[in-house]
Amino acid sequence: MSKMSFSFKDLPIVPVMIFLCLMPACSRDANGTAQDALPSKPAVPVTVSTVTKKDVPVQIRAIGRIQAYSTVTVKAQIDGELMSVHFKEGQDVKKGDLLFTIDPRPFESQLKQAEANLAKDKAQMANAKRQVERYGTVVTKGYVSQEQYDTLAANASALEATVHADEAAVENTRLSLKYCYIKAPIDGCTGELKVNAGNIVKANDETKPLVTINQVSPVYVTFAVPEANLVDIKKHMKGGKLEVFASVSGNRGEPVPGELTFLDNAVDSTTGTIQLKAEFPNNDRALWPGQFSNVSVTLTEQKDAVVVPSEAVQTGQQGQYAFVLKSDSTVEYRLVTAGRILGKEIIIEKGLAPGDAVVTDGQLRLANGSKVKVVETGEKAN
Repeated sequence: MSKMSFSFKDLPIVPVMIFLCLMPACSRDANGTAQDALPSKPAVPVTVSTVTKKDVPVQIRAIGRIQAYSTVTVKAQIDGELMSVHFKEGQDVKKGDLLFTIDPRPFESQLKQAEANLAKDKAQMANAKRQVERYGTVVTKGYVSQEQYDTLAANASALEATVHADEAAVENTRLSLKYCYIKAPIDGCTGELKVNAGNIVKANDETKPLVTINQVSPVYVTFAVPEANLVDIKKHMKGGKLEVFASVSGNRGEPVPGELTFLDNAVDSTTGTIQLKAEFPNNDRALWPGQFSNVSVTLTEQKDAVVVPSEAVQTGQQGQYAFVLKSDSTVEYRLVTAGRILGKEIIIEKGLAPGDAVVTDGQLRLANGSKVKVVETGEKAN
């Protein structure tokens, strides 16, 4: 049998052209190696931030409740008709400002009567004392019996006691008259008015207080932390009062600074927490009684901590990672060990170094080695 040879020349022209058209286009690299010519992917737009090193506070965070510095529930101390109200609900008042007036006329009449009784009894006492003096000079001579003298002396002493009782009655009536004019006992902000003018009020009525006043400058924030933090708190409190920051939902300003003023004398056995209290000047009224607040207690300062914006650190199947921008405009996938979160920043314990440029937006479209384009400041990577 003869051997047969085969070449492309033996093929029909048309099928050969189709075969060549279907073959993938090839190129050669600098070493002459054939490579498939694939279209390159466009650069992914990203925003980046530089890893920095700085001193950061060591803090304990908790949720607290804002409390008024002092609260007074204003009640009537006498019975009577509420004649007038001298403030508006929610108004700031100063200590000593007139708040309410209770009808003073009944007490003015009682005061006049008490003063008249006092004047009458004083006159009788004065006359009795003069008689005692007069009879005292003659009783030794036998002109007046000892019994008569003793009766006059007892009468004078009784009238003197009556005068003292009358003086007390006058003071009591004056005090009742003073209670007709109810004044603010503290500086603060008034709450809802509970009783309107024209109503009859009763003394020390627990069911119907007139108004409540809260002192809101300064204010307290009370919060609880786990008992595991107690040792550190006590340790750092020895060096002076600890700084505390508080912020409330919706407040876009900086956290309000204050200082720790109270550490409870026992751990709550049911929750395993210890109660603390911080005082804030609250001059701008950023904190309001009854609100919940995010609280951070600064214990000390960590020197030369490596920090990045929180959005630079992502979580994947292998743990936390970040994309680091390289000099050739590609990114490197790098595992990191993240530490404490400080507001909008996070401490990096391992994986990044100061000066590294990390991607803060656009990570969802990236993989290790992806080509990127750093967008201008203010642009958003999509």
